[in-house]
Amino acid sequence: MAANAIARFHFLQPYPVFPKPSVLLSKFPHSSSPPFSINVHNINNPCRIHFRKFSSVTSPLCSTSGSIPESAETSESSTSIVGDLLDYLNESWTQFHATAEAKRQLIAAGFHLLKENEKWDLQPGGRYFFTRNMSSLVAFAIGKKYSIGNGFHVIAAHTDSPCLKLKPKSASTKSGYLMVNVQLYGGGLWHTWFDRDLSVAGRVILRADDGSFLHRLVKITRPLLRVPTLAIHLNRTVNQDGFKPNLETQLIPLLATKTENATADSTEKNNVSSSKDVHHQLLLQILSDELSCKIDDIVSVELNLCDTQPSCLGGANNEFIFSGRLDNLASSFCGLRALVDSCALPEDLSNEHAIRMIALFDNEEVGSDSYQGAGAPTMFEAMRRITDCLSHQSAGESDFARAIRHSFLVSADMAHGVHPNFVDKHEEHHRPELQKGLVIKHNANQRYATSGVTSFLFKEVARLHSLPTQDFVVRNDMGCGSTIGPILASGVGIRTVDCGIAQLSMHSVREICGKEDIDIAYKHFKAFYQTFSSIDRKLIVD
Repeated sequence: MAANAIARFHFLQPYPVFPKPSVLLSKFPHSSSPPFSINVHNINNPCRIHFRKFSSVTSPLCSTSGSIPESAETSESSTSIVGDLLDYLNESWTQFHATAEAKRQLIAAGFHLLKENEKWDLQPGGRYFFTRNMSSLVAFAIGKKYSIGNGFHVIAAHTDSPCLKLKPKSASTKSGYLMVNVQLYGGGLWHTWFDRDLSVAGRVILRADDGSFLHRLVKITRPLLRVPTLAIHLNRTVNQDGFKPNLETQLIPLLATKTENATADSTEKNNVSSSKDVHHQLLLQILSDELSCKIDDIVSVELNLCDTQPSCLGGANNEFIFSGRLDNLASSFCGLRALVDSCALPEDLSNEHAIRMIALFDNEEVGSDSYQGAGAPTMFEAMRRITDCLSHQSAGESDFARAIRHSFLVSADMAHGVHPNFVDKHEEHHRPELQKGLVIKHNANQRYATSGVTSFLFKEVARLHSLPTQDFVVRNDMGCGSTIGPILASGVGIRTVDCGIAQLSMHSVREICGKEDIDIAYKHFKAFYQTFSSIDRKLIVD
């Protein structure tokens, strides 16, 4: 979750639906991994299938002992979205990949892609979405009984997670090693990034033969980088004094050993003019091989460091999810899937008076004040455009104001589950547990946007569908994090509840949450879309 942020008011042909890895695994029950993978990351050519061998990546859903009986696994997979979440997490190494995968799933489900810089033609019963910067996304489905002034029912989450990012000049050398200089993004538990098998993923801008420039996503799946810790023989007091690395000088990943023809230290270069002047030639060669382009075609890179270990089930009973980026891709996926499934059939929107929406933002971990963050008016501008389009004219100020007054926002971000070894870090009567349902977040100082009214409405959705909920408040002697909830709530005055899935190891390179909570969150979000209109009509608050 982000530090303090200042609130400001500021296709139609679907992609082919490829079998997901969790489906493929069932076809190869006696192998640790299927003999091929399907790569659909090339947004410019989404129908191109790449088959390649897995190396030593272990299947996220299979194990060699204590396996789940086939009948039980089949029954569970028919009602659970956990396998699909693992697929999503393993696809979504960066905010760009998370948005691209969400885009792929929306198009496959029949949503129509819009462009923000083009005119929109919207109709009741239609399903639409647009992306911004390929790191944020807004999707919506219009009820067939919608009329001007009706509300928006929104789930909002974020696509970014704390990570290491390459500096603009990343190439350096030390003691015969090629090093990659990185900068910190967000408030990560940076000691957890040491001694992990890391690689790079993100966005590359390429120069085409005709002189135009193309946006491409890239992900190097093999371990490429590592930040080694210092041996205890050279740091005898580390266990007593604690591991306190200097994040500028000691958190620098190794890329390779230096060879005679290796690129010189970029810090010694002047008049930098291309990517190969500021990044190691060896790294650029790896990127160009992956993208099937020339090194000279790479004009810009925006890369994150990523842990290569796959997201998987864990625990003696496979009851946990072990993964990076659960904060906040778990919430993003549950909300996305709930929207798609709540309007999958034509009749699903036949009696809906409102507009169902999901908004996935970037840069929450650093305050949301960006073009693609929740601090920008992206979502509210979209709401106004939708209102204008459906009124077939410029909607009056009162029409949009009425729509906002009828609207409701669910700010979905992961929550702090009680840690069994640090129970005293939680307020005595508010200790959320894993596997016990969504956590409603409260803060009297408005670090969360939940009010008594919004909490009641969201809990009423759960009560009518027999879904559990929990409550969280931070101790009075501890600081409280925040979310995009207060930013969006104060943007135009939309009713908001802050909630999240309980987890441990938040902001670690490897996090943990409960498998059951994923399905509970999905069911709660889906029920919110399907039933909130009828619940809201029963409540009268001046």
